[in-house]
Amino acid sequence: MAQLPTALYSAAQVRDLDARLIAAGTPGFELMRRAAQATWRALRRRWPDARELTVLAGRGNNAGDGYLLAVLALRAGWSARVLAVGDPQHLQGDAARACADARQAGVTIEPWETGAALAGVLIDALLGTGLNGAVREPYASAIAALNASGLPVLAVDIPSGLCADSGQALGAVVRAQLTVTFIGLKLGLFAGVGPDQSGELVFDDLRADPALVAATPCLAQRLDARTVPRLAPRRPTDHKGRFGHVLVIGGDRGTGGAGLLAAEMALRAGAGLVSLATRLEHIVAVLARRPEIMAAGLASANQLRPLLERASQLVVGPGLGQGAWAASLLPAVAACPRPQVWDADALNLLAAGRARAPADAILTPHPGEAARLLGLETPAVQADRRGAALELARRYRAVVVLKGAGSLIAAPDGRLALCDQGHPAMASAGLGDVLAGLLGALRAQGLAAFEAACLGVWLHARAGVRLAAGGRGLAAADLIPVIRELLEEHAPCLN
Repeated sequence: MAQLPTALYSAAQVRDLDARLIAAGTPGFELMRRAAQATWRALRRRWPDARELTVLAGRGNNAGDGYLLAVLALRAGWSARVLAVGDPQHLQGDAARACADARQAGVTIEPWETGAALAGVLIDALLGTGLNGAVREPYASAIAALNASGLPVLAVDIPSGLCADSGQALGAVVRAQLTVTFIGLKLGLFAGVGPDQSGELVFDDLRADPALVAATPCLAQRLDARTVPRLAPRRPTDHKGRFGHVLVIGGDRGTGGAGLLAAEMALRAGAGLVSLATRLEHIVAVLARRPEIMAAGLASANQLRPLLERASQLVVGPGLGQGAWAASLLPAVAACPRPQVWDADALNLLAAGRARAPADAILTPHPGEAARLLGLETPAVQADRRGAALELARRYRAVVVLKGAGSLIAAPDGRLALCDQGHPAMASAGLGDVLAGLLGALRAQGLAAFEAACLGVWLHARAGVRLAAGGRGLAAADLIPVIRELLEEHAPCLN
């Protein structure tokens, strides 16, 4: 199957693309016909022996796609019928023409009623991308019936009830096993609950003019091997002094492993030198596990200053805690003119007003930490992850990695990237510490903040995918050797 595009759009942008394609000479009904054909191809690939489908149709162009799909199925010898959740009398334009074609072809069209029999593959052609508010009746009941049927569900363009821009569930939302989407990928398919509700995603550009599509600025870029930055190859004469000195600051009592994970990842990702400033009690364990890390025990900020002077890149926060020890260190850290990655409790202290963010930093909040930084509740962040990431980047003048399903990387200048990789097995403690160390190492080797964040998030997520065959029980340290392998595959040390 062809790779998905990397550009992600809003619903309004895709509607504008549709209108421009029509203005350039492709009739709207022809685009609708192509959408139905693309859906039919995907349906037959996924369920070749189904031989029956039931279309649940609404009142817009999404319904028109469904009516034409039923015609294609009937002509192929399948049993096909349409349950009209939206009154066909209210259809207009191309959708009305599609409904008329379905009647003429002999497709059975019945009004939707609660409790109506559903059979075969169920086609969600209810609401499409135009939904703004909460799903209302009778659509909410139709969506509930689809989800409770136990039958395979294909969503046309986007699962009904899913916000195309944010991935928020607008009340009831269809849970599809397959979604066939058109012209441009919608951001909401990759954000919020979008990945859970969309199932397998198939894209068809409907033979749109590539130049016309490329002329429309996208909302975000989806990260994949084609788009993520690369580290430059190393020359035979290179030495450790050319690849930065990462200083990890963290590991209060009881959380010493977090700082060690970040430091070990920085080492394995290619930093020339790695130091760890932590509690004195942790030094023996650090040296026993990884003697290459220069470990220093800290009791006060005065002991930190010489370490700051020698470092070229700071990673601050893994296991740092929010007590007096952490609060005493952060003023010196924030005043240090070095690129920095702030993670975990460094972000919580920042949100509490007990620290200030340094310039040119990378901040790596999970949704709860992002909510505290913005003065919001976590559900509000999750309802508009794109808006939250961009606002954090603007407010703190930093590159922000908003972690979670569909991690977002936002820059203060408005650039936005999305990583749709990862695996549920990554829901485990310590993975954020590994990411922080990885980002520090990539910056230390010369990448700018946004580029380092994009490459680091992608490598981290890809490592989770590669390890996913083992299922539950993934430990954060398991990622470290796999990330090293992936980095070498993506950007070899020598050409």
